[in-house]
Amino acid sequence: MSKKSTSQRSTTNWAKIKKMPDAQIDLSDDAELSPEMFAKGILRRGLKPVPRKKQITLRIDEDVLDWFRNHGPGYQTQINQLLREYMRESIKAQQSGK
Repeated sequence: MSKKSTSQRSTTNWAKIKKMPDAQIDLSDDAELSPEMFAKGILRRGLKPVPRKKQITLRIDEDVLDWFRNHGPGYQTQINQLLREYMRESIKAQQSGK
């Protein structure tokens, strides 16, 4: 038995939209971009790709995990940042011959 595809073809008339002048396009439901918001945008062209995260199983003492969780959402990211800083400092120490 084959599964029915859940993807749908677009019913948008792209040829009509391409001919439409910009002034006729309704942008009322889009948020206005401020210069500050635009300045915070990140262009990654030509830069190293962001390292991908890998899911693992890690055993952490319960009190340590509770401490991080009590700091609110994002505790896993905080743990990752802490480990990254430790890694960087360790690499610096190795490179300087310590």
